[in-house]
Amino acid sequence: MVKTILFQGDSITDCNRGRDWDHNETGVGYATMVSGVLGAAEPYRYKFFNRGISGNRIVDVYARIKSDIINLKPDYMSLLIGVNDVWHEIEYQNGITAEKFEMLYSLLIEEVKAALPELKIMIFEPFVLPGEATDPADKPEKYALFRQETQLRAQVAKRIAQKYDLLFVPLQKIFDEANADAPAPGYWLWDGVHPTASGHELIKREWLKAFELLR
Repeated sequence: MVKTILFQGDSITDCNRGRDWDHNETGVGYATMVSGVLGAAEPYRYKFFNRGISGNRIVDVYARIKSDIINLKPDYMSLLIGVNDVWHEIEYQNGITAEKFEMLYSLLIEEVKAALPELKIMIFEPFVLPGEATDPADKPEKYALFRQETQLRAQVAKRIAQKYDLLFVPLQKIFDEANADAPAPGYWLWDGVHPTASGHELIKREWLKAFELLR
């Protein structure tokens, strides 16, 4: 039986996925890297959906819970969300507080689990590094705020995973360690938020490790 895998999140997941043609449905990031590995190793066993949308916050994912999660009836779902809840507040005063982030995240998971009780879910930790968007030279305090607030959303994601007995996948430490080994600005996350090809490779590795624990 073919199993369905859903990649859900924001621009890090979206990654220029095609909306109007099938061959680029998973985009050019970790979702395609994962689907390439699994599709080549186990042909016809999995169907892949990428429903990440650039700019999404937790409230946006919750708003499309029916069309982009429940109606797809996935067997597995990974969810990476949180950095825009911080970024949109810093830039546009339109973010989501950590408290509201937790409330909406809980509602999302509760409704998804009620509708799809057999769905296996991986909760991915939001992350950030110094970069042109997060650590501009003229605003040295910006990165400290970015890091602090992203960490609060990461803590929420971990609590949600624990609360609902889901698999939590940490990523901040992975990027911190990689950045310590290759600290050139923009190498892993070109602007401090969005991964380069090398950054997506790191996510892909952690995704596949987590998936092996679920199936």
